[in-house]
This record gives sequence, C-alpha cells and structure tokens, in this order.
Amino acid sequence: MPDKVHIIGSVGSGKTTLARVLSKQYGQPYYELDNVVWKRGELRDVRRTDEERDAYLDEIVKTKRWIIEGSQYHNWVAKSFQHADIVILLDTPYLVRKYRITKRYIRQLLGIEEANYTPSFRLFKKMFEWNKVFETDSKPKLLKSFQQENMDFIILKDKNEVEKYFN
Repeated sequence: MPDKVHIIGSVGSGKTTLARVLSKQYGQPYYELDNVVWKRGELRDVRRTDEERDAYLDEIVKTKRWIIEGSQYHNWVAKSFQHADIVILLDTPYLVRKYRITKRYIRQLLGIEEANYTPSFRLFKKMFEWNKVFETDSKPKLLKSFQQENMDFIILKDKNEVEKYFN
C-alpha cells in the first residue's frame, strides 16, 4: 500500500467508502477534502478562509502517511496530487453514481446513514449537477493535467477492479 494516496471521483463514486476501508485495513489516517474546506460545528458549518484551508492541507500532506479523498478541481488541491504516491480515479459508471446519490439521500433522511451536512432536497439536486459537471468537465481536466504532469494515477471502474488492485 502506498504511503500517500489521493482518491478522486464524482459524487457517489465510492471515494469515502474506499478511503475508510483502506484507512482501517492499513492503519493510515484519511481526510475528506470537504472537511478541509469546512469547520464542522454543532449548530452549523463554517467555511474556512483560503489561508486556513491551505494551511490545513499543508499540515496533512507533510505527514508521512495519509489518504485524502475528494476531487475538487482547484489549484489549492494540486499540492496533494503532487505529494501523493498514487492518485486513484474512481470512474464508476454514471448511472451507478446517480443510483447511489438517490440511495444515500433516502438513507440520510431515514437516519440510517450519517452525513457531514444536513440533507436537503436542494443539496440532493445539486449532487446530480455536480455528478454531471464531473463527467463532462472536471474529469477530462483532471486526466489531461495528470497526463501532462506525468503523474502516477490509476483509473478503477468498479469494486472488482479496486479489490484486484489492492490484493
């Protein structure tokens, strides 16, 4: 298992699930980029300033071992890609992601699944938008950037490919 892993993919691709499994299996801490951007509070979340966010990410990438999950395509995230031993793109099929978004929303409303945010119909709709933007805009940009920078990355499409890669 590489020491520094960045997992990217769209909403519903399985990033958080994979990060949790690998963290538990290999004893590496994992970090969600959403929690780098947001300070989680009891009453409400507060967005970190750019300086706070960047400093927090700097702290993480300077440690010896980590798993970061999240695929915001912004310049501030580039340092985690550059420090990673491997970047994993979870390229789960589009319709599977749509199903997972719906399933997650229902489970969160029923209190079966926890979330770092308050589930709302507005956010549910946004996840479908983010899924489409990832497919049509972010993923091509990420792939082009990784190829131009000769970055070590792998594309995994389903659970079988993930298991094969890590076994």
